[in-house]
Amino acid sequence: MHPSFDLGFIQLPAYFTLLMVGFTLAILLAHAEGVRKGLDGNTILDLGLLMLAAGLIGARVLHVVADGQFMDYVHLCTDPDQVPGLALGSGVHCADAAQCVRAGLGDVCEATSGLCRQEQDCLRVFKIWYGGYAYYGGFLLAVPTGLWFLRRRRVSMWQVADLAGWAIALGLVFGRAGCLLAGCCFGEIDNGPTALAFPKYSPAWDKQLHLHQITASAAQSLPVHPTQLYEAAACAVIFVVCLWRYRIGPAFKGQIFFLFMLLYALFRFSVEFLRADDRGEWFGLVTTSQLISLPLLAWSAWVLWRGRSWPAEPELPVSTGA
Repeated sequence: MHPSFDLGFIQLPAYFTLLMVGFTLAILLAHAEGVRKGLDGNTILDLGLLMLAAGLIGARVLHVVADGQFMDYVHLCTDPDQVPGLALGSGVHCADAAQCVRAGLGDVCEATSGLCRQEQDCLRVFKIWYGGYAYYGGFLLAVPTGLWFLRRRRVSMWQVADLAGWAIALGLVFGRAGCLLAGCCFGEIDNGPTALAFPKYSPAWDKQLHLHQITASAAQSLPVHPTQLYEAAACAVIFVVCLWRYRIGPAFKGQIFFLFMLLYALFRFSVEFLRADDRGEWFGLVTTSQLISLPLLAWSAWVLWRGRSWPAEPELPVSTGA
């Protein structure tokens, strides 16, 4: 667990940094492929940046509302002492507030515990560089935003969506690698060959301490499923499959996008059973991501079965000129 990259003069949050690297690379590759296919390069770049911004906003909103941490944001405004402290990584204790500030983990160093804590901050919910995202929130806001933008630009929405089908999967590979470094999105206790133990004060350690599965003297968490790596690997496979299908030619416009949505929803619904972090629960049966996965899975399966996109490509408005 290494929640930040120390460059000497600055520390960059690992999750947010890798997320930006991944989706920037995805946008650039989609741009190159789009130009090769005869699409307008500027439109692809504008669309990528717009969807990235919408994705961050949507992912943040769903995280705050549905991931079970809403009260932490409330307490940051009303009583910061009720918010758990954060470790610098690998169980290292902070020595001064400057370390916490550089790592983006807080404003003060608590001498008794060596953890970073935050001062009262009623605007923390808007500070997206601290992390805290739910993928499906970003997906559900970015997709309609992108389709609206393409409609405005009079560009075939499903043709461009096919680019996004494999590009999003690539971005998610980096995002989940960032999750591993940050220690979030961890799995249930496991003793298998792939299991990982996270250091003291990590999210997994905190959760197990809260459940009385370990004591405060434990140097690390019990081994858990590395669900971050499971998802990174799955998204890498989805990326390869979707890109391969795109290169040989989709059977209909939009096929690659719906193929991505089908494969990701299927995997995400399954891996949620192995996760142990707080991410919201509905009806005592399914998590927020599982609840969202079900209709997306059904929609994409139906579209792929019928062999044409729904909704159908709208008739683009005709420009009347100046």
